[in-house]
Amino acid sequence: MEQNKSYFGELVDGVKTLATGMKVTLKEYFTPKSTEQYPENRKTTLHVASRHRGRLVFKRDENGAYKCTACTLCEKACPNGTIKITAHMGEDPETGKKKKVLDDYQYDLGDCMFCQLCTNACNFDAIEFTNDFENATFDRDSLVLHLDKEVYEGGSLPNLIDGGAPLIIGKFNTKTK
Repeated sequence: MEQNKSYFGELVDGVKTLATGMKVTLKEYFTPKSTEQYPENRKTTLHVASRHRGRLVFKRDENGAYKCTACTLCEKACPNGTIKITAHMGEDPETGKKKKVLDDYQYDLGDCMFCQLCTNACNFDAIEFTNDFENATFDRDSLVLHLDKEVYEGGSLPNLIDGGAPLIIGKFNTKTK
């Protein structure tokens, strides 16, 4: 059953609600603020989680060879067509049998959703996401990467693959104002 309040009863409820909101606002106003000092301190104190998905790279062995067999499972698993693989049938010089030879592995970083379906679909463990997150550019065409032709040496930050600066719980790369 709905209670009908008088005009003054409603007014008192409104003032109580306003006072509650103002209490929260004033408490937050006097709390010290902290600001992440990026990009100034990114080379010394920035920590990036090692499981962060920043960009896709080929895994390579000590000789620099990649494991990709051009099976196109990653291309088929990609929900928005970020990966385009071009391959042809060639003869293996060791065995003499015909097999697929990778011509081009095109990855569009600008369209990628970082869902990791491609790495999960790869049966040969040939691709992985690194935690390199600094990919800003003024030209969209430079976001189209050819993974078979480039050798990823690590990110622009020191020890980025290992997570950057060590994570210290409760201490942030911040400046208190």
